[in-house]
Amino acid sequence: MTPTNPPEWVLHTKQLTDNSKEVPPFMMTTKDLMCRELYTLKPSDNIHQARQLMLDKRIRHVPIIDDGGEFMGLLTKRDILAASVSILADIDPAERDELETSIPINKVMITDITAAEEDTSLYEAAKFMLEQKHGCLPVLQGSKLVGILTEADFVRFAIYLMDLMENLGHPSAIKE
Repeated sequence: MTPTNPPEWVLHTKQLTDNSKEVPPFMMTTKDLMCRELYTLKPSDNIHQARQLMLDKRIRHVPIIDDGGEFMGLLTKRDILAASVSILADIDPAERDELETSIPINKVMITDITAAEEDTSLYEAAKFMLEQKHGCLPVLQGSKLVGILTEADFVRFAIYLMDLMENLGHPSAIKE
């Protein structure tokens, strides 16, 4: 089977220096940091299910995939808040749940999403997320979702590096 070319909206590996050079072998890529334990939903699932998944798993981004595992879009906590009835509204919680159950994810999910490939440099992924103010970056292999890279992954990595610096006695290590 011939691999398909990723869609044009996939963030490809960019060269940091000269376009004729390969990404250095020591350069970390998205596959080195991405989370592979994915919590996904289908476009036909509803807002209530998405809210429960986010609460139960303590996540803010839910990739939406079809039955074949193809990436379809993304649902964020902000999307759910925008589509939900406010708790300040004078409405019974059961009625609120019923309303949320009637809203399919495909009505509110984001479909215009930039994604990364597994070999996208971590530097480029971080730079893109920071400049575009994205909280996550889905990671694809072709059109299949294989991981997700989030702000929390970068914070965990920063903590790891600070611990490493402190343990090595680096002069610029942050001290408490």
